[in-house]
Amino acid sequence: MAGPIRPQFVLFGSSIVQLSFRHEGWGSILADLYARKADIILRGYAAWNSRRALQVLDQVFPKSLSEKTHVIFLTTPPFNEAKVLESFAIDSLGMVGRSNESCRIYSEACLELCREMEVKAIDLWTALQNRNDWLDACFVDGIHLSQEGNKIVAKEILKVLREANWEPSLHWKAMRAEFGEDSPYDSLCSDGKTTINVSEWSFLPNMEQD
Repeated sequence: MAGPIRPQFVLFGSSIVQLSFRHEGWGSILADLYARKADIILRGYAAWNSRRALQVLDQVFPKSLSEKTHVIFLTTPPFNEAKVLESFAIDSLGMVGRSNESCRIYSEACLELCREMEVKAIDLWTALQNRNDWLDACFVDGIHLSQEGNKIVAKEILKVLREANWEPSLHWKAMRAEFGEDSPYDSLCSDGKTTINVSEWSFLPNMEQD
């Protein structure tokens, strides 16, 4: 461990998680925004399903989790069947019988379970399809996210973090930057006297509203 103890965001799931730092992915967006505020930990395992994930759940998450631990569940995204057929040998990926309709059914079942358990959930199946051109714009191969698809996922996560009634808040704007206090060793303005503290700056365009 290096430096002060920070909040940890553990990204756990299948390929949508494992690849979340590619194509300016949603994982990399979170890591950038929380660079001085929280550690983003990647635990993605391509081709896994929920049954496989349950086998190692206790190894990924300790049983003695903090009372301040929060869960945000991401449903399955939609599925561009035609593009997947072009991109993959379906049998080799174990996706025989998978369709956008089956993803909808699975997504709605997950949302219902989250409501019953009072766990915050994000309906990715619907969120990505809010774009009229989602079939082409949101995927690189019909199932894995493009830059545009990743932006939608990041915005949905940030929306939940902003609106959640959690103490302390885990929204990046509400969290203090590590070593964010003014220092005489900060860079100076053009007057040669006034220091510039950039610890709360966001270097990602179009993220100020999130």
